[in-house]
Amino acid sequence: MALAASDGFEPVLAALTTMQSNVESSQKSQAHQFLENFQKSPEAWTATHSMLASSLVSAEARLFAATTLKGKITYDLDQLPRQSLPALRDSLLTLVASLRDGPRPIRTQLCVCLANLAIQMIEWKNVLQLVGSSLGNNAGDCVLEFLRVLPEEVTEGRKINLTEEELTTRTRELLEENATQVLGLLTQYSQSSVSAASNPHLLECISSWLREIPAADVVNSPLFDAIVNAISIDTSFEAAIDCMCTIFRDTREVDESMELIQIIYPRIMSLRPKIAELAIAEDLESYKGITRLFAEAGEAWVVMIARLPTEFRGLVESILECCARDRDRDSIALTFLFWYEFKQMITLDKYKQARNQYTDVFANLVDIMVKHLEYPRAEGEDETDLFDGDREQEEKFREFRHQMGDVLKDCCDVITVTECLGKAFELIQRWRSTWGSQSTRTKVPHWQELEAPLFSMRAMGRNVSAEESVVLRQVIPLIVQIPDHEKLRFQAIMALGRYTDWTAQHPDFLQPQLNFVIAGFEHESKEVVKAAALAFRFFGTDCKQLLRGHVTQLHHFYESVLDKLPPASQEEITEGVACVVSAQSLDNIYPMFKLFCDPIIRRMMARANEARNEEDENGRLVVADYLQLLTIFVQNVQPYVSPTEQNPAVKYCQEILPVMSAIAENFTKSTPILERVCRCWRYMVLSYRTAVLPLLPSLAQQLASGFENSRQGCFLWATDSVLREFAAGADFVDDATTQAIYSFFERQALAFLRIMNDLPPGELPDVIEDFFRLLIDALIYYHQKLLLAPVCEPILSASISALILQQDAPLIATLHFLRDFLSYGTDHPNSSSFGERSLDSAPVNPLQIQHAVMRLVALQGEKLVQRILTGMMFHFPRDCFPDASGVLLGLFEIMPQEAVVWVKGTIGMLPAGTVRAAEGDRLVASIRQKIHAGDIRKIRVLMQGIFHELVPQKKYYTQGRIGAFGSHEVSV
Repeated sequence: MALAASDGFEPVLAALTTMQSNVESSQKSQAHQFLENFQKSPEAWTATHSMLASSLVSAEARLFAATTLKGKITYDLDQLPRQSLPALRDSLLTLVASLRDGPRPIRTQLCVCLANLAIQMIEWKNVLQLVGSSLGNNAGDCVLEFLRVLPEEVTEGRKINLTEEELTTRTRELLEENATQVLGLLTQYSQSSVSAASNPHLLECISSWLREIPAADVVNSPLFDAIVNAISIDTSFEAAIDCMCTIFRDTREVDESMELIQIIYPRIMSLRPKIAELAIAEDLESYKGITRLFAEAGEAWVVMIARLPTEFRGLVESILECCARDRDRDSIALTFLFWYEFKQMITLDKYKQARNQYTDVFANLVDIMVKHLEYPRAEGEDETDLFDGDREQEEKFREFRHQMGDVLKDCCDVITVTECLGKAFELIQRWRSTWGSQSTRTKVPHWQELEAPLFSMRAMGRNVSAEESVVLRQVIPLIVQIPDHEKLRFQAIMALGRYTDWTAQHPDFLQPQLNFVIAGFEHESKEVVKAAALAFRFFGTDCKQLLRGHVTQLHHFYESVLDKLPPASQEEITEGVACVVSAQSLDNIYPMFKLFCDPIIRRMMARANEARNEEDENGRLVVADYLQLLTIFVQNVQPYVSPTEQNPAVKYCQEILPVMSAIAENFTKSTPILERVCRCWRYMVLSYRTAVLPLLPSLAQQLASGFENSRQGCFLWATDSVLREFAAGADFVDDATTQAIYSFFERQALAFLRIMNDLPPGELPDVIEDFFRLLIDALIYYHQKLLLAPVCEPILSASISALILQQDAPLIATLHFLRDFLSYGTDHPNSSSFGERSLDSAPVNPLQIQHAVMRLVALQGEKLVQRILTGMMFHFPRDCFPDASGVLLGLFEIMPQEAVVWVKGTIGMLPAGTVRAAEGDRLVASIRQKIHAGDIRKIRVLMQGIFHELVPQKKYYTQGRIGAFGSHEVSV
């Protein structure tokens, strides 16, 4: 192999130029295809070496060559004769040495090449010695780069073509047996000069080798001084912080690492003055690094802090100081995990002493968090734009506030809710006494100082018990009197909505709060109106017993605001009033249901008549929104009625069923309307269960005709609820009803199969998902009928056809069905029963059913294996792999010998080069061995590994990105 010979790489350079030029997409596609084909070709070995050796080739093209070479070594090493590998190794060493001065991205890729070659070239035993001697004393950074990537590629890189045994052995040879030597080399290098001791490459190398070198060995060596000292040097600061945090993670087992922690802790605490220094200097990135240092130390040693609260108090106070001094809020989030884990620990009874000693810290943390919750001050007169038009920054701040709210909840668990609420109450009082008298309708001075404690009260609401009797009695009367400022009004309403459970136990406070919330519906701010709708929902849900006597007044309010609200807010207030309706006496349910819903029906029908003639979708969407409001009533109004009595809610549903059927019949092309109709019908079944039996004939007919006419999967979704509720053995369901339901299911299945004959699966992903989810329940409740029915064979064919899809949801539904279906070919099916069998006994699967499943698998198993294997190799999303391998396992359980033949045949049909013949034979032999040994379940491990073992990733080039391999990626 003439590795150094020129091989005419000009076409490659031309294609790369095309990819980076402003040319037509067709030209770029041709160039992209050419580059992919080049990367797969044997000629790429020589061409990439020539490009890398040429000084006339641009850095971008050489980086492409290095990336391609990395892919070739990782996946295509079998293209080279084994005896040529030493020449390849020597060539790589020469190239790395020539790049000792950069560019670093190319050098990094070549070091990865060398590392991957070292992993696979198992006859190369003196890897470190040869690399060190070949690169020489003047290539220190090159050697460090190679040492850094080697453990990363061995432990984290992509799967290479070695058996598990070979990889385990090679890992031991390259890492475990060299750990002591590497520690000595790194120590020697760090002591060679002052600059070497703070070289970021050295620190990165230490971090990488801490996978193998025990942290104790590093801490007890001169390297630890180098790491700590490097934190004070700007160029090495980040790498030193990373290295220290890696050491922390190795000391999480505090019982085993106590002596080590005692060495590290004082060195860490000596860095505490840097917190103030960096804050004063406003060095944001370095401040983030020092915060990370203390926070990760706290996370690693949280158990020790709880055990020895006095000894480690300095660390906790340092983390608190990081929070307090973070004026720009860029670093504080790094501490949140520590505060959560610390709270989890000291709230245990065994660490009660630590909890008592740290109450002052958590009290200060509350003050700090509430201060950080404040909105920024406007620089000019315009207070509506607090972020200078940066909407992304504003959204980030809002999300960040909710994270700080979680920290406040942690504080509640440590120092009690009452104390935390008391701090918010004090801030509200302080603002009222300082600025309250200066507030007007147009201007509220320093409103940020009032809004922040209101937000904190909202955040802590989840932790407040309904029995709290100290603070809320004082603070709620203040909240309902806050000035009419948009953000204050919004936050006050949202806060009240969090305490409705408390209000339900303290009815004297309901009226002023409800008045305040209802007044919010008239506010000019849309955000305040949305907040009012959400809060009203909570008042209706939690205080329904207090409001049940005011249902008529609520109806007037509901009618007055409904049409003014956006759809989401309509749903929220509807849920509130529906809960109040549900609290009515049984004889009042029907009239109240009718009182609230009849106007919705009238609005819906009027809009539907208009929407039939509209070209756009807006009118249809309004109809769908009204249908959703009806569904909310059905979901929430669920009175308890004796089975012998008529359910008043079902009585009303019976009245509106023809209306909804008419809507479905007239809008067969409107997916939103049909989905909302089916959702409402589904919840009629789920809410009233067998009480809907009087509706069942009409409902089943509408579901069947609706699916046939519209081909929408939502009708199958609704069918599923009927199937489950009226399954054999359910209470109050006779055999005739059960048989009628199964006949209804078969009608839906036949309709689906006709649709599958007319359209390719790619046009039916949602319908396929809904159908196979329906089938999963059909197998559970009606398997004795379904598996023996003629319709089962075409259903299995349809499931195999659906496996060409690439979307997660329909594939997972289909694979779940196939797994359940195959389980009925065994004596332990995935089954459920309403019968009287004991909990300890397995369901009995008759031989008749087992034979029926095996007969169908014998007919279609080969095609099923083809679809599963090719899908897993080429187009299944990763989330589908466990279920796909589960299907294969099911085949091996019921028909092992036939399944082996099908797998072998499928591998033989794959395109040339997809699977190496030797690897395919090895897989089949391993499967036969597991079958012979009776270890069927271990075949799953073999099948899940097939994609790493047999299917190399051939796409080395990605447009706009070079280097998509292993853990070392480079963007250009």
